[in-house]
Amino acid sequence: MGCFSCFSSNEKKAFKRIHSNKRETSAAAAVANHRESLQQRTQYSLSRPKSQQELHSRSQRPQPPSESTRKVAAEATHQKASNKGDGQNNIAAQTFTFRELATATKNFRSECLIGEGGFGRVYKGLLNKTGQIVAVKQLDRNGLQGNREFLVEVLMLSLLHHPNLVNLIGYCADGDQRLLVYEYMPLGSLEDHLLDIEPDKIPLDWFTRMKISLHAAKGLEYLHHKANPPVIYRDLKSSNILLDKEYNAKLSDFGLAKVGPTGDNTHVSSRVMGTYGYCAPEYQLTGKLTIKSDVYSFGVVLLELITGKRAVDITRNGHQQNLVTWAEPIFKDPRRYLELADPLLEANFPKKSFNQAVAIASMCLQDDPAVRPLISDVVTALSTLSIAPDAEGLDSPFASPTRAPSTMSMSTEDSIISTNECKREVAEAIEWGSNSRTQNARSLASCGSSV
Repeated sequence: MGCFSCFSSNEKKAFKRIHSNKRETSAAAAVANHRESLQQRTQYSLSRPKSQQELHSRSQRPQPPSESTRKVAAEATHQKASNKGDGQNNIAAQTFTFRELATATKNFRSECLIGEGGFGRVYKGLLNKTGQIVAVKQLDRNGLQGNREFLVEVLMLSLLHHPNLVNLIGYCADGDQRLLVYEYMPLGSLEDHLLDIEPDKIPLDWFTRMKISLHAAKGLEYLHHKANPPVIYRDLKSSNILLDKEYNAKLSDFGLAKVGPTGDNTHVSSRVMGTYGYCAPEYQLTGKLTIKSDVYSFGVVLLELITGKRAVDITRNGHQQNLVTWAEPIFKDPRRYLELADPLLEANFPKKSFNQAVAIASMCLQDDPAVRPLISDVVTALSTLSIAPDAEGLDSPFASPTRAPSTMSMSTEDSIISTNECKREVAEAIEWGSNSRTQNARSLASCGSSV
């Protein structure tokens, strides 16, 4: 009964009798053709029939797939080839019937509702067959996320696997129903724990915030530098960063993900989509999308972690409504960095770590994308900020996580790192990351030549 049934001839014939929306024909045909090539390569498939193309061909010749759909299919093919030999060359997403997911969520009762957005609603569910707790996202048929985004997310998360990307368990495409089944992340989103939290809720401490930022950066690093071709996430924001019970962070919601530039191309042109306040300025103005667009969005999220403020908040006054606009003058004067600190932290953070985080955010938020660092260099710079001194056996001036440290009573001159020192520390971390990547590439090249 699922829309993504197997490639058997009987099911193809049966599916021909089902009427589908003609607006989905072009995209469905492209995905179906792509899956046939995957089946020949790897003996696996997403199990979506190509019958929509066959049904449509009775009345008229099928139209060629759109440019965006061709790129999605090309990304999946290249990604499948690049994953050979790493144990991830199979598409593991399961298909579910609508009845199975209705049972899992108690008929989508409100007591199981754990989230809601423009795409639809997310429910907590229990799969009867396996006993696994899952999150079921039911796309609103009249919502912002359409059939194409559904297909993109299934393809992307079926082929891309990383500890900092949410795991797609399966999907349902019964009739006009579109549902996605993910691993359940018990702590919800970063937004739930950072922005406008309840007074009785314990705020995130500094090192947990840096841990979350590092994990989000690692997820982007995989998409930008390890996926082949690269993938531009395009919708990084605090509500799309999910947390497990140990505050490990994973990127979710890949409906807007885009295959990045390949070969001699420097960017891809795209209709501007995303969330206001997180989009890079050059993307908003020109529609030119690069991996540096994601770096800008990451800078906004990092600034939210530092300040505890939303990217856009119309309840604030004047220029303070836009977080980046408010922070830009402060970036230019390290003596003012403490003005950015979230009051809920109660100044309970190492001054060196804090200033480094502000400097990294400032670099990611440069208007010129060429000046922004690669996300791999950001990962290197953040790698030490998420480790508490006590965890390394070092003496920490912050023995109590709930009490503001007395060291913050020092003079401003002593407590704030100078501009040159801050820039030097970040530059050294980025240089180390660049050298590390170069050495790894050389060692891989030498290994390949020796085979």
